[in-house]
Amino acid sequence: MSKFQILFFILIVLFSGCIQTEAIEEPIEISEPEVIEEPIQEIVSTKNYKLDLTIKSIPSEYSEMEEYLPKYGEVFGIPFFASERVPDNKLLHGMNIMAQYLDNNEDGTPDNDLVVDKLVEEKVGIMMFKNENEGDSLGIWESDLPLDKLQELHADEVIISGSQFDASLEEVLHVITDIGYEGVYPSVFGEFSGSQLANLMDNARGGHFENEGTMIEDGETFQIAVPSSYPSSAWYTYDDETCGYDCMNTEYIYWALTSILDAQKDRCGDISDEWKLCTKEKVMSQDSGIYELLTDSRYSLPTILPDGTYGN
Repeated sequence: MSKFQILFFILIVLFSGCIQTEAIEEPIEISEPEVIEEPIQEIVSTKNYKLDLTIKSIPSEYSEMEEYLPKYGEVFGIPFFASERVPDNKLLHGMNIMAQYLDNNEDGTPDNDLVVDKLVEEKVGIMMFKNENEGDSLGIWESDLPLDKLQELHADEVIISGSQFDASLEEVLHVITDIGYEGVYPSVFGEFSGSQLANLMDNARGGHFENEGTMIEDGETFQIAVPSSYPSSAWYTYDDETCGYDCMNTEYIYWALTSILDAQKDRCGDISDEWKLCTKEKVMSQDSGIYELLTDSRYSLPTILPDGTYGN
């Protein structure tokens, strides 16, 4: 082969290699991907709750209530309905108690947004009558209004000042724990057998008493959750047979929390037939489980007893 032929052959090989290399390299060229930044979601309350502790006109959505309970106010979207015979100062006092339970540091924002969200979602509220007789005489119980999630509170039991116990501390709290806390944290505050709260209650009552017989009320049959007698070691001994197992949980958390907040310290003798741990120290010592639960900062339960003077 001549030198010219050899040179020509080398050129052909080199030229072919360049073409092949280009053919191989072209498909694998990768352009820089477009970066799409996802917006960062702010952690905020699901609702912008505003607090206006005044008596106002009843909203149109509750117009059917006006015939019976025309006075109206609300706390973080939770309605209060009252009859004409309920004094304004007692309606406002109940509203202030609710505000202090839900916003214990009184900064204008609920301490636990999730609980308030649940209360609003479930259309929970308070309805106030002058006394029990007025509630029975107004005819509201015979109406078709949805009253099952409205807690009854009587003005004659609302004590603004003095040594007598203020019932609004109990009735308002029942709504918050029974529907709010149970709804958000069912395995913890659920008012049914097996929840953390119920297990602690069983311990406080000296046993699991849920189906101790039956009773008939208003044509309906209910399970009795009261034993024939409580063990001597029990410190929670509520004996109202109309109070079922779920109700027993409601009363238990009320007694424990208000004792921790020093609401019961001057009533030890008066309440001993139902509850023996009337002070914070007694709850800490004898029922440490419920003390730890109710003071766990993750749940933002109140740490200061409401006195009906929100913001003052």
